[in-house]
Amino acid sequence: MSKTPLVFLLAIGASACSTLATGPDWTGGGLETIGPIRAAEREEIEEKERVRLAKMPSRVGARHILVMHQKSLQKPENVTRTREEARARAEQCLNALRTGAAWESVVGECSDEPGAGERNGELGVFERGAMVKAFSDAAFTLEVNAMSDLVETPYGFHIIQRTQ
Repeated sequence: MSKTPLVFLLAIGASACSTLATGPDWTGGGLETIGPIRAAEREEIEEKERVRLAKMPSRVGARHILVMHQKSLQKPENVTRTREEARARAEQCLNALRTGAAWESVVGECSDEPGAGERNGELGVFERGAMVKAFSDAAFTLEVNAMSDLVETPYGFHIIQRTQ
């Protein structure tokens, strides 16, 4: 093999390396092409979220039933069920409500939240963001008197009914 092709290849390689070091041109436009598209997509998503939130009330009233499990935050000592058992119990409670059981009787029987039975699970009126995100998202999307599906938070499984 002659030395000329090797020298030629080295010269090309050196040229390519200097191109890599000078900017993002080596990616075929890279940031110049993709950056504005990603920024536009992000802005569009943020605008849709702003519009969605603007249509929602700033405060709602709600009540809930909370079924806790072993790993729930702030659980009473007597709660020993697994997460799967808690989900199954919450589903039974939700089915009872959907088939006509009175809220007051179900909250007294099912809710693990201390004092829930005495207040019928009533939480009063609260602002968006006052509750954990999953709970707040569910409560603020409900119509007045509508009931949620199961909503899982670090506290357990909730059944939420919007009251105001």
